[in-house]
Amino acid sequence: MNDTTPRGAFQTVRRRLLLAACAVIVTATAPAPALADLVGVLPRVKPSIVAVGTFQRTRSPAFQFRGTGFVVGDGRLIVTNAHVLPDAVATDKMEALVIAVPGADESAMARPVVRIAADRERDLAVLRLEGGPALPALTLARDERVQEGQEIAFTGFPIGAVLGLTPVTHRGIISAVTPIGIPQGKARDLNPALVRRLANDVFRVYQLDATAYPGNSGSPMFDPRTGEVIGVLNMVFVKSTKENVLSDPSGISYAIPVEYVNRLLAGAR
Repeated sequence: MNDTTPRGAFQTVRRRLLLAACAVIVTATAPAPALADLVGVLPRVKPSIVAVGTFQRTRSPAFQFRGTGFVVGDGRLIVTNAHVLPDAVATDKMEALVIAVPGADESAMARPVVRIAADRERDLAVLRLEGGPALPALTLARDERVQEGQEIAFTGFPIGAVLGLTPVTHRGIISAVTPIGIPQGKARDLNPALVRRLANDVFRVYQLDATAYPGNSGSPMFDPRTGEVIGVLNMVFVKSTKENVLSDPSGISYAIPVEYVNRLLAGAR
């Protein structure tokens, strides 16, 4: 029996319908492009990005930018890099540690914060917002490590002191999950900080196929599909340990895994 018979024609139509149904199912279940996801996610991410610095009314400029931070938890906790924070604040000269909220009116732009926790070994710090309304918070991912090749995005203030406090977003991938303490070929290449890390606490960081800039330190690295934070950008601590090329940066960027943020927050509460 061939396809010119009524039965053959019916089977042909049936096959075509099954193929069309399969195509619809595949199309419906295929993941949406990350770029399209990022367009929808960014309006939820950007309100949680803040600039970290110090404020002193009598100097010019009154606000001195030091790095990026992002809001988590109840809207009063800010995560950033420990090296972003000053060693001391001149409170006797009315200097204060603050965050600047982009887009806020002038009276609410600089808001005081206090340091409540720090992990110097992983260059992380947590600040608490003093007074005023809470800010929109980002969601932290669970502690599972991300996969090499996974797409990421991060938002912060690259060269913020020059380009201004407009949140800027970059995209890339996780190019490697690599140890922060790398054994040196010669004894003279070792330094006390590296020796401590090699002996006590070697941990892995994310190497990114994306370019970050001074000012991006403390930026949240997030999943562009969901907006969940999976790491914290680092532009000084990791690069000085792994590359020692701060005077001639390589363009490689790094991030601290979110699991260390979760641990620090758990101990701070």
